[in-house]
Amino acid sequence: MQSRHLTPPVQPQPGRSRLSTGLVPGFAALVILAACATSPLGRSQLKLFPDDQLAQMGSQSFEQIKRDKEISQDGQRNDYVSCVATTLIAQLSPEWRSGWEVVIFDDPSANAFAVPGRRIGVHSGILAVATSPDQLAAILGHEISHVLASHGNERMSQVLAAQAGLLAASAATDSSTPGGRATLAALGLGAQFGILLPFSRSHENEADLMGLDLMAQAGFDPRAAIALWHNMAAASKGQPPEWMSSHPAHGSRIRELENRMPRAEAIRDRAVAAGRKPDCPRPPEEDAPASD
Repeated sequence: MQSRHLTPPVQPQPGRSRLSTGLVPGFAALVILAACATSPLGRSQLKLFPDDQLAQMGSQSFEQIKRDKEISQDGQRNDYVSCVATTLIAQLSPEWRSGWEVVIFDDPSANAFAVPGRRIGVHSGILAVATSPDQLAAILGHEISHVLASHGNERMSQVLAAQAGLLAASAATDSSTPGGRATLAALGLGAQFGILLPFSRSHENEADLMGLDLMAQAGFDPRAAIALWHNMAAASKGQPPEWMSSHPAHGSRIRELENRMPRAEAIRDRAVAAGRKPDCPRPPEEDAPASD
């Protein structure tokens, strides 16, 4: 589960003028200093784009996805997912409670994604892995948290900053020689595995923890998030090594969630005491083998 990337992968650009060697990093440094932000969990962020611009881009991207993929017409399934999503959104701060769209796509893969603009896509296949309303709340809370934390903006900003750095390196490297080309290729891999993928893992971890708090605040059982990731691990056909992946390993996610569980359980106890008891029954057919 991750934010939809709206930018191309980083590629070094050979053949640039050496004049840009000084200008590009200087400009990039000024932009980066002006764009420092802090995530809801206190992590430093780089946000180079206006939020309204990202929201518009995300909404446009989501409309294209809706044209390209088959949307579920199952009324019970849609009501179920909508109930869980609405229960979670009701616990957000007032400025975040409107404008959300959650769409189920008839796709057998166990996946969900979020884009800027308060748009969330849920593949029907994930409902066979999330076997309870509480587990579905963990998924939707995670996706809502990606949007709340502006992870789409941060991801695009990281890519832009990496491209600026590679442009500067390209300008200072003679790409006409084998050694120069090898240097640029190594820099590209370094940006991918040393910067972009680890930051993406940090987004996933942050969305896990924020989503855990959100589901607990809505009255869902936070321990269901642990059960969900055990289900995901059982359903997975294997992951690449964590350092090569945009997602944390299942075991890493479970450990982080376990560490935060006492806080989440205390939040849920207060929510239940305040009368927040979600009532989103799972459709009976979801317990049958998926036919998608």
